[in-house]
Amino acid sequence: MRLTLRQLDVMAAIARAGSTIEAGRQLALSQSAVSAALAELESQLGSRLFDRVGKRVVLNDSGRLLLPRALALLDQVRDIEQLFTEGAASLRVAASTTVGNYLMPAVLAAFERDWPRAQVQLEVGNTQDVVDAVAQYRADIGFIEGGCHDEGLEVHPWLDDRLAVVASPQHPLAQHVAGIDELAAARWILREPGSGTRETVEALLLPHLRRFGATMHLGNSEAIKHAVAERLGVSCLPLRVVRDMLDSGRLVRIDAALPHLERRLYRVHAHGKVFSSALQRFADHCNAWQDGAGS
Repeated sequence: MRLTLRQLDVMAAIARAGSTIEAGRQLALSQSAVSAALAELESQLGSRLFDRVGKRVVLNDSGRLLLPRALALLDQVRDIEQLFTEGAASLRVAASTTVGNYLMPAVLAAFERDWPRAQVQLEVGNTQDVVDAVAQYRADIGFIEGGCHDEGLEVHPWLDDRLAVVASPQHPLAQHVAGIDELAAARWILREPGSGTRETVEALLLPHLRRFGATMHLGNSEAIKHAVAERLGVSCLPLRVVRDMLDSGRLVRIDAALPHLERRLYRVHAHGKVFSSALQRFADHCNAWQDGAGS
């Protein structure tokens, strides 16, 4: 059986209009084309769908059985067509922890205000988790805060992100200008291996400190900043992560002879990834995003 949407559309139009002539006018088809489509449909089903009453046609019991199913199917087809004309989207986004927790909620909210039919699923993990998800096509696009060493991915610069060395106001290093040796000997609270923040902190600080003293590893930046506020150690974290505690006085920036600490956040996708119009809209939206909280 080879039913077509055109046949069902013709059948529904005839049922509405009560005649093949009027159905043809509604569909911009000739009467002969309408009659031919109906005849093909009835032949394939092996059943007449209308009773002919003079110049009018009226649904018979077979037609009444088919019509609601035909209308439901035609409605579904119209819904599918609208998916690609009204900004609908079903996107899978992966983001490393800082980006996922501190940037993506605002980015996604702004995107969905512009494109209310968009549906975006966000997966948050460390940088390596994001790279793996994008490389294995579990995510359409990813945002990371560390280096990407997977040759199967395209890497594009996204946003700049400033970092700061922070401590509790009661920490000894917060009481004076800290020397490099003092910082090196301090207890550091760091992210886990595989984290983009951990990789960046090591790349920025180890050339100056040469080593970290005792270290504690915690799995997310929220836990780290609260541990630092409780005087368990010092840390280097993105400003957008600690801004609230700096403003409230629970943390302070350590005054030390260190260079400007800044990193780049990146957008990644698989080589050869075909960007749908919806995915391109989202990428363009992210490229234009500016929040100002990282400076």
